[in-house]
Amino acid sequence: MSMHRVLTTLGCVLTVVLATAWSAAPPTESAAPVAATTVRTHDGPVRGAAHDGYRTFEGIPYAASPVGRLRWAPPHRPAPWSGVRDATKPASACPQPAGEVPGGSTDEDCLHLNVTTPDGVGPARPRPVIVWLHGGGFTTGAGTSYDAHRMATRGDAVVVTVNYRLGALGFLAHSGLPGSGTFGLADQQAALRWVRAEIGAFGGDPHNVTLAGESAGGYSVCTQLASPAAAGLFNRAIIESGPCTGRPDRPFAPSSVPLSTARTAGADLAAKVGCGSARDVLACLRSVNVSRLLAAQDTDQQPTHTTPLLPSDPAAAITAGRFHHVPVLIGNNHDEGNGWAAGIIQAGHPVTPDTWPDVVASFFLSPGQAKAIVREYPVHRTDGGPVFGAVIGDANFACPTARTDGLLAAHVPVWRYEFADKHAPPLTSDTPPFPLGAPHASELPYLFDLGGRPRDLTAAQHRLADTMIDYWTRFARTANPNGPSSPHWSRHTVLTLAPDRIAPTPTAQPRHHCTFWNTLG
Repeated sequence: MSMHRVLTTLGCVLTVVLATAWSAAPPTESAAPVAATTVRTHDGPVRGAAHDGYRTFEGIPYAASPVGRLRWAPPHRPAPWSGVRDATKPASACPQPAGEVPGGSTDEDCLHLNVTTPDGVGPARPRPVIVWLHGGGFTTGAGTSYDAHRMATRGDAVVVTVNYRLGALGFLAHSGLPGSGTFGLADQQAALRWVRAEIGAFGGDPHNVTLAGESAGGYSVCTQLASPAAAGLFNRAIIESGPCTGRPDRPFAPSSVPLSTARTAGADLAAKVGCGSARDVLACLRSVNVSRLLAAQDTDQQPTHTTPLLPSDPAAAITAGRFHHVPVLIGNNHDEGNGWAAGIIQAGHPVTPDTWPDVVASFFLSPGQAKAIVREYPVHRTDGGPVFGAVIGDANFACPTARTDGLLAAHVPVWRYEFADKHAPPLTSDTPPFPLGAPHASELPYLFDLGGRPRDLTAAQHRLADTMIDYWTRFARTANPNGPSSPHWSRHTVLTLAPDRIAPTPTAQPRHHCTFWNTLG
């Protein structure tokens, strides 16, 4: 295995480790349900749980179970039910290896969503709706990991969190298979259609829907911006740490791949599970048990473009202005790459002045590029980890986010932020080899209670969390995040979000090393 593959795999494993940090915590006592509440949908009534100031409805099916002949098929309508469906407990996560979901999951009956509403909602005054797409590298994650009650109550919004097919089950491509490489994206669109049809019964406004996500979820928002089939399904977009201009040669941020590449990966998977030479390859694949598929699938998964659902790479579509023209809130974290750098170092790959050129060369195969990066980001005796983190963060997140901002802003209103709490709560219990600052995913505890457990935030961090929720939900309500009690956020600035500094910075001011990366290509 090449050094590039080793380090990238370690990075993907680290993402799972970060997710595990919030997965196993039981809900706090304050989140315990105190009463039942029933809402009628077109498929049948659902009974949720009433809490202190909000209601939750968990495990509502928005599509049929994708099993048997529906494995690797576009999502179908769920079967209606006659009795009242219990929606007080989470449904199964989509199949995935152990990580964010303790023990993983092999249950394909997973196309469910969860609704959180503030008390007092109703058809007379519908609230804005935020549909949240989870991250996890398109291989892990679940909507139920994100307890959205703070966003719902403080922001007076209805929040929907979604499961969608992951890994090979979500993104397999094979010749003759309609929907190749985009089943997970089709699931997201089916969830949005459910929201349009049903959310009014929960007090949400079907005509004011914000599609939001982080990491792979953020990149999913990019794909939906570029997908003709998503037209009219959402009115605004929030993209966290998932820039639309990701590329396969920058392997830490999500990106898409062409159909030809995805089909090659699909043929490799079929061969691994013993179906490569079968008379009917797809029938054979549909008979393979989930555990075997999970063991055989690649660590990296990407949606597929040059397909009916995603005709163009989102980067190309957005560059050409061919995307749904809705307002966008987009941003990244100041130290996106530090978590990966720390994990790779802890796995036995130190970054020193001597090893640094080889580490860079493992990711940037052009000798000229590697040498230029080493010159731009020199490593001295004690700063190898942070320098490696800066390269990952700048190349994969900060600079692509700035580029995405510029491309989008030529057509739609864009609000850009940078989360910069250098003392953000750690996402793992391990002691890192250097301070991580504000790494990938560290903004999430400021918006959600992950795994149902509030994060251990200081008073200043709680104020920052409230401010972020205010910005996010005002944007969802009016397409403008500004309000009377928060620092003004101009569309021509980058808003720094930190406990000691919430302030706009002109976008013309040099940030990170983006001029270098633009020159490098």
